[in-house]
This record gives sequence, C-alpha cells and structure tokens, in this order.
Amino acid sequence: MTALGAYLVPELWWDPQVGFAHLDALIDDALELGVQAFQVRGGPAAAVGALTDDLHRRAPAPLLIAMEAPAGVGSLVPEMTPLPPLRALAALRDSDAIRRAALLTARQLRALGVNWVLAPVADTLHAGTALDRSARSFGDDPQRVAEDVVTWIDACQSQGVLACARHFPGVGRAIEDPRRTRVTIDTDARTLWATDLVPFRGACDTGVASVLVGAVTYPGLDRDGVVAAHSPSLIGELLRDELAFDGLVVSDRADAMAMGGPERAVHATVDAVRAGCDLVLASDDLGGAVEALEAAVEDGTITGEMMEASARRRRFWSAWAVPRETREPTLDDLLWARQVADLVVHPVRGSWVGAGPVIELETHVMDRENTSLHPFLATLRAAGHEVRVHPSSDPVTGDALVVTLGPGGHAVVVFGPPEVAGAVPSAVPGAVHVLCAWSADRAMQEGVARRLR
Repeated sequence: MTALGAYLVPELWWDPQVGFAHLDALIDDALELGVQAFQVRGGPAAAVGALTDDLHRRAPAPLLIAMEAPAGVGSLVPEMTPLPPLRALAALRDSDAIRRAALLTARQLRALGVNWVLAPVADTLHAGTALDRSARSFGDDPQRVAEDVVTWIDACQSQGVLACARHFPGVGRAIEDPRRTRVTIDTDARTLWATDLVPFRGACDTGVASVLVGAVTYPGLDRDGVVAAHSPSLIGELLRDELAFDGLVVSDRADAMAMGGPERAVHATVDAVRAGCDLVLASDDLGGAVEALEAAVEDGTITGEMMEASARRRRFWSAWAVPRETREPTLDDLLWARQVADLVVHPVRGSWVGAGPVIELETHVMDRENTSLHPFLATLRAAGHEVRVHPSSDPVTGDALVVTLGPGGHAVVVFGPPEVAGAVPSAVPGAVHVLCAWSADRAMQEGVARRLR
C-alpha cells in the first residue's frame, strides 16, 4: 500500500538560535512515514543548501522541496536576490520582466536544492477586497493576469522547477483575509468562469505542475458549502474534468482549513485527501495525520484507486524535478533585479525627494505582520546616512507600512500598492510627497532607499 505519509508536506522553519537542528526528530519521523515533500521557510543559503542536500541524500525516492518565493528567493534567503511583488512587475506591462523574474527565481532555487516553488498567485484582484490592498496578484484584468501567469509558469518550469498556481478557484473577491477568518465568495458560477477562473484555465492549459486549492467556500460552484480544498466537486469535476488538469492538487495549510487546534488540522488533512488533494501543506502532527488517514482508508472513504492516482502524479513530478545542473544567474540578471526594483517605485503625489546626511524617520506601523524595516534602514546606512527612527505619536490604521521623512513629515514612503499610497495624504497631515513602494518586501525597501539617497 502507498505510504500515507506521502500526502503530507511538513514545514521546516529556520530558527535564528539553533538553525534547522530543532527539526532533526521531525525530519526523521517524516522520512520514516514516507513523506515525499517538504517546505523550507527561510534560512541562510549555506544552511538551506546543506539541509536540502541531506534530505535528497536520505530520501529513498526523489523528493519535492518547496519554497514560497513570489517576490524572489531573496525575500526568504538573505544571500539571494529579492524581486518586486508580482503586481509591481505587471504594472510595467512588459512580459519580458515577468519572464526574467521567474527565470531568476527558479535558477536561485535550483542552486539551493529546491525544486518546487509555491508561486505564482493566479488570483484576479477586485476593488475593495483584501487582495486589493496587497501586491501579491498580477492585477485586476483577468486576461492580463492569465497572460502573466502563463509567462511566469513557462519560464519557471523551463528551469526544472515546478510552479504552483494559487489559490484555486480564486480568492480575489474575498473581503477578509482567508488566512485569518473563514470566507465565503457568493459570486455566481457564470461570473467566476468569465473572470476569476480565467488565469487558472491558462495555467492548466500551459501545463502547470501544481495547483494550490484555497480555504474559501464558493456556493456558486459547490452548493455543499465546504472550503475549496475539501470539495470533491471543485477538485474532481471542475479542476480535473473541466480544466483537464492532471498535475498535483495541493491543499492550503491544514491549520488554515481547520481554523482550530491540532486535532482539527488532522481532520482537515483527511478531508483534503478525500476530496482529491495529492499533497497537504503544514501537517505538524505527522503521526496523528497518518493515523487518521489510515482510518479513512479502512472505512473506504479514501480508496485504493484514489491513492494510486495520487502516487502516480507524485512519482511523475518528483522524477521530473530531480536536481540537476542548471544555468547560474549572471551578473546581468542580478543587476537587472536591482534596476527593476528601483524602477517600479514611484511618486503618487508630489515628486522624488533627496535625503540629507541625517534622516529623521517616523514610523506609522499599519501592517498586521509587524514587518521589519531592517532592509530599508540598512540600505540607507550603507549609503552613508545617519538614520534616526522615532515611533509615531499618532499611528495610522490600515494595511501597509508607512514611514514619514522629517523634518515635518513632508515626505511619506508607503510600502503598499498605489490605492493604499493614494489614501495616505488625508491620514498623514503635511504629506507633500508620497512615494509608492508597492509592498514591504525586501526588494521594495532596498529599492526606495536607493532612490532616496
């Protein structure tokens, strides 16, 4: 019988204090249970490379090792190159920029021993939604998003790295963030087919290796009212049959599906496999998940036919992505990445301002992630500026990271998309110059700092 652990994708988090050493027991258990895929979450390049080498060496069969790097590998690995978020690249209206970004991402992943990237985001954004306040998607025009998704996937997979279109069938209409609360999208099927599903149709047609199914319910597509990753109708009838997708179906994080404790996450894992998922992200309780899957096999809700079909897909794509020699990024690639990060930063009010030798900063922390300003500050200091940071006495609420440049706060840097940046002047009195940096990703922090100096 197929090892049921093969459905599980444990996360391997870098710990600044002990590195990856705290994961030794987890990795031993995972390999013993037959796990065939891992997700690496950050770490220095040497440590990530050593970890992936060890995993590939110890595994009895080819492994898939994933990273979530839609904004370049440098967003997770300090020595690697960061890139602007997808929406900033799409704003250039230059398919070659998207192609080069995907090529650079794939080549740097390959250098680390990673052969699967959980990107690109294929959601179409809609005004007034949670996604509209971020830069993770390519944009709001379904056809343009589809074209950019296809360009990104083709370039990435040309380097032997599996791509992953996410979050099927599209979360761009979600008013709240699905990672934090249960979300229902009530849009009718005809509208979804004409809009949100268009990029996923393009991804399937171009041969994307994997599709990540989200934690949102769609009554217009499935009347049962279960989240997409637990819906046999959405996975079997819509994705497999109507879109003719024969790659890997991946469930979003088990804890996101469960919206509860570890026991609920175990049940969510079983529900995802029953619905037709080939892999489930972030299964912390590996033993408990395997036991629950075994019970589902015994009661017949997970059949041998389902298991063999999933095993066939995992074998095919793991063998396709076996680590091999690939082209290293050139100096031109790395310089281009810096240049494109500088290019996409732009004023939405006023103009560019020069920074003097001493820069007074006041931070208005608006983002929910408590993003560090370290890349921004380090780039300014490396250019010879003395930087003094002060917390805001009048913080602004919202969904971005905002920094005002003194004296008087006349210039504001918004680490968010243009819609968020455009709303800042009314919230920050005295803001004459407002600069849009799209997101708080490392590439954007460094890019705007270079433009200010």
